[in-house]
Amino acid sequence: MLDFSQFEYLTFDCYGTLINWEAGILAALRPILAAHAVALPNEELLRCYGEFEAEAQSGEFRLYRIILEEVVRAFGRKFSFTPSAEETKSLPQSLAHWPPFPDTVEALRKLHTAFKLAIVSNIDDDLFAGTAKLLQVPFDAVITAQQAGSYKPSHRNFDLALQRIARPKDKVLHVAQSLCHDIAPAKALGIKSVWVNRRGNQAGPGATQLSTAAPDLEVPSLAALATLIDRG
Repeated sequence: MLDFSQFEYLTFDCYGTLINWEAGILAALRPILAAHAVALPNEELLRCYGEFEAEAQSGEFRLYRIILEEVVRAFGRKFSFTPSAEETKSLPQSLAHWPPFPDTVEALRKLHTAFKLAIVSNIDDDLFAGTAKLLQVPFDAVITAQQAGSYKPSHRNFDLALQRIARPKDKVLHVAQSLCHDIAPAKALGIKSVWVNRRGNQAGPGATQLSTAAPDLEVPSLAALATLIDRG
């Protein structure tokens, strides 16, 4: 068990950890695929999304809005259709409506009574501004991919976060759902981490990438983490 009393800051991945991004992805992409007579099981659709997103992020840095548009085009290339301009833009436009997990807001409120909170997310500033309204909790720092000019798992995003919050890494606990994008780089940098295993017993990594990185603590939800900290 972690000694939570040593930490001053909790840093959070947002999409997948606080926001149910897989529900958002499925809701946005299913109408596009259906319009072109493409039927995929949820897990296959999410696997494709994770593959296409990683490919789009692998080159020169582009805004996440552009990455999401490229994901839609990649589905078209994979399944032999040409998405319309409206369909291409619909995925990034949907992001502001991706819902928080049911436990997110209450857990963040509890955690904010004991810690400063920060976001470290693969997102654009303006796209996160829409999400922030749904989270309902003020963050003490927000570090985006747009600000870093790179996407996690790049260490650059975490280095910028440490610089911005001005705390030594042993005072920071990173909380995230993606082993690949968050737990692996945090471990490499010597930052303690909590894996919020939102997918539970579902097979595979969903919309993220496979990783064998080991967190310092695993919890099934943000509510579970808040309860552990409260008891500690």
